[in-house]
Amino acid sequence: MKRKMTRKIMIGDIAIGGGAPISVQSMTNTKTQDVTSSVEQIQRLVAAGCDIVRLAIPDMEAAIALRKIKDLVDVPLVADVHFDYRLAIAAVDSGIDGLRLNPGNIGDSDCVEAVVKAAKNRHIPIRIGVNAGSLDKILLAKYGRPTPEAMVESAMQHIKILESLNFYDTKISLKAHDVPLTIAAYQLMSEKSDYPLHLGITEAGTVHSGVIKSSVGIGALLAQGIGDTFRISLTGDPVEEVKVANQILKSLKLRECGPTLVSCPTCGRCNINLAEIAGRVEDKLKVITRPISVAVMGCVVNGPGEAREADVGIAGGKKEGLVFRKGEIIRKVPEECLVEELFKEIDAILEEE
Repeated sequence: MKRKMTRKIMIGDIAIGGGAPISVQSMTNTKTQDVTSSVEQIQRLVAAGCDIVRLAIPDMEAAIALRKIKDLVDVPLVADVHFDYRLAIAAVDSGIDGLRLNPGNIGDSDCVEAVVKAAKNRHIPIRIGVNAGSLDKILLAKYGRPTPEAMVESAMQHIKILESLNFYDTKISLKAHDVPLTIAAYQLMSEKSDYPLHLGITEAGTVHSGVIKSSVGIGALLAQGIGDTFRISLTGDPVEEVKVANQILKSLKLRECGPTLVSCPTCGRCNINLAEIAGRVEDKLKVITRPISVAVMGCVVNGPGEAREADVGIAGGKKEGLVFRKGEIIRKVPEECLVEELFKEIDAILEEE
């Protein structure tokens, strides 16, 4: 897939746009002023494969706490600020790597200019975040409801505010919980601007429903070459957001990160407990960080043939199964030994590399 080329900005040492690899973001749900809890969660996010972490800055205590947090983690941090320009300036003074705000809701023109000056002096980019649920009343009156055109017009208004201050270190998001609306808004924005785009389906829901909506919406945009960075928004532990994000990138071949497990859905030909075996394999693969494709197949029909592209795999028979590498059968083993024998081959492959 050919990606739309956008201008490049830097958030810490992570490039966004300009052809850089698509980065994964998440957001803490701790109280930012609770430095210990925030640092612990950030470290878990990074371990799961997160590239950039955002923190809510609702008050001055949180803004000041950013400095301590920044000293204790090794990942770019973004401050999420609304309504009070002084919090944005305090976050900049605390060493933040990026700001998420809307220039139109942090104060009058003097306030906006003060924030932009502080960000420009420290080379800190600003993300303009447009949400369908909080569009300006004038735009809602003009369009009658949240539409792609209304969201894009809102973004362009904010962009003009920053550009009038000679600030161009900007990225844009246009989020809604409605998937078709979000897709259409990003498609339209990608036609009208070359600023890098931060993708997301906002308020997507719990892990089950949120994963589906986010995968459909974000996956559709990435498959069209639209998007430079993104966050999966889920209710719950944000580490799950990062896991899902990396799976989306892996499925589109946009990132290599850890093992890929292929397993068949089973049918009446299956004579082994494939669901239990696949679960054990998936669990044991969690400790492996290097890319390797592993197939767990229920029968010889779906075995070495259909899974020949896998680095290694197993295929079930009657109370036994086959172990194969790149479609070539290595040996036949009892069902109870399949997982053990599979991981012997996985270990051998990793040692060869």
